[in-house]
Amino acid sequence: MYSPQIILEAALNGLMTGAVYALIALGLTLIYGVLHIINFAHGALLTCAMFAVWGAWAGLGIDPYLVILPLVPLMFALGYGLQRFVVGPASHGDDGNILLVTLGLSIMLENVLLALFQSDTRTLDTDYSFQVVALGPLLLSYPRVIGLGMAVAVTGLLWLVLNRTDTGKAIRAVAKEKLGANLVGIDVPHIYAVTFGLGCACLAVAAGLLMPTFYVNPRIGGAFVLVAFTVVVLGGMGSIPGALLGGLFIGVVESLCGLFLGDSLGQIGIFLIFIAVLLVRPTGLFGAKA
Repeated sequence: MYSPQIILEAALNGLMTGAVYALIALGLTLIYGVLHIINFAHGALLTCAMFAVWGAWAGLGIDPYLVILPLVPLMFALGYGLQRFVVGPASHGDDGNILLVTLGLSIMLENVLLALFQSDTRTLDTDYSFQVVALGPLLLSYPRVIGLGMAVAVTGLLWLVLNRTDTGKAIRAVAKEKLGANLVGIDVPHIYAVTFGLGCACLAVAAGLLMPTFYVNPRIGGAFVLVAFTVVVLGGMGSIPGALLGGLFIGVVESLCGLFLGDSLGQIGIFLIFIAVLLVRPTGLFGAKA
């Protein structure tokens, strides 16, 4: 039996890992909330961002956290361009086509990364990758503490953008009633592209927070997005507060399952929760009925 201190340390470190899961889920739930589709390219785009962080560190020696600053606008521009000039035109206004286009985009990006980097796993080693922060008798991972703070800050900033800016109000209007928003002069294709870009910008932050403690290969994004999708379902499709709280909860569950069941079974609790939520409360914690 583990001591209470070890269990509490595992729970707190899981809470901080869950904050990064929440960032990935934020982009996924934001795109769903406005476009009402699941972006199958989300994992591949996360992988691209992680390789960008690794490349900046390996080639230029730039700290992963500093890479976030230029990477956020770059990923926003990439997301905006993909939605405005690829996903939107290729879908011809059909949601089913959008799913197929994003799936095809995911396959293409993954294969491009395989061609460029092969299937090798890459890591980076910073001075603080294994540093810990002492909280009384508890030892917490320094990169994960940074991740928790950044996740809460990004969630708060995104909430402010959506609720206190004209663009945010336009995004919420399009999410509620696309036709009505179009009739009052809102450029719906532009808002779709902005939303897609914001989702990709969240991935840029998540990539910078992940790389000091995780590895990257061309297929790693899919594993994170599976967890993120569970977070979105738990928190409620389209709910930003739900994505944050769901991510924190899922991180704790994964960490405690890994402690008691072993690392190889660490994610079993996540998918049991996923099934339970679908059976008991399909709308999630903060989701609204259609």
